[in-house]
Amino acid sequence: MQLFVYSAFSEASQRRLQQALPADVTITFRSNLPEAQQRPLFEQADMLLGNPPATWFSEAAPALQFWQIDSAGFERYSQLHLKAAVANLGDFFAWPCAETIVAGILAWYRHIPELAVLQAQKQWVGSPVRLKLGLLRGKRVVILGAGAIGQAVAQQLSGFNCEVQFLARTNPQAQLHSVADLKAALPQTDLVVNCLPGSADKFFSAELIDAMAPGSLYASVGRGNTTDEPALLAALQADKLGGAVLDVTAQEPLPIDNPLWRLPQVLLTQHTAGGQPGEEDGRIDHFLANLRRFQQGEPLENPVDLSKGY
Repeated sequence: MQLFVYSAFSEASQRRLQQALPADVTITFRSNLPEAQQRPLFEQADMLLGNPPATWFSEAAPALQFWQIDSAGFERYSQLHLKAAVANLGDFFAWPCAETIVAGILAWYRHIPELAVLQAQKQWVGSPVRLKLGLLRGKRVVILGAGAIGQAVAQQLSGFNCEVQFLARTNPQAQLHSVADLKAALPQTDLVVNCLPGSADKFFSAELIDAMAPGSLYASVGRGNTTDEPALLAALQADKLGGAVLDVTAQEPLPIDNPLWRLPQVLLTQHTAGGQPGEEDGRIDHFLANLRRFQQGEPLENPVDLSKGY
């Protein structure tokens, strides 16, 4: 069996994975190959770990039998039709993603970024900053998406006695189910947290941004393409919104000439939200467990249907 690892792992993680594989599995790491050899060896693989470009599947990967996607999201592969068994990482990144976005939100209300800059400049300002501080406690929140990340965000916000509503099209536990429901709720909302997958392209539109309450906060930890970024930028520049906490942006890395870098009311966390101790080990453990299930004919953990998007 040929395993092709698209994911970039450290040398220590590569050794750990290689040592843990069954004897009949030969492994190839994409990051150790010249670019010209990468796709040809991918096309020969029986098993795949990682997220190669969707264009690599133009020949439908006829040898592929098992694919462990190395992320929770897989919307870029929705047009693929494969016979292989496919799984993703499920809620592996949910809690750290929620911690980052909640930390960013709390930092925004408490002006921590401003205070950090003042510390670097050795400026003691004190009282004038104190007069500007807000509270996360008791805020009216709408979470876009009721999946694992959204649920983790809600759990963490419960400690601040926030009033939380979910937007989810089909989830019966959500309070909002349509764009019309959301638009009606936004004028009475202090904080919107976007946890949507990339399949919801431009969902949070100019119309919805315009419906947000003046001075409210927008936070995004799902996928950058789910926000109408030019409309968000225009609302921020016009002081229609209080600010934004963005882990994800439409283009990453964010171009240096993008105005989001310069807006003082914007906090950028640079798509770091999924980071956690032992992240590489956890991803490898997940793959190895699913490989064992696959080889023994057992159901995979977190199986997905690419064409259905879940």
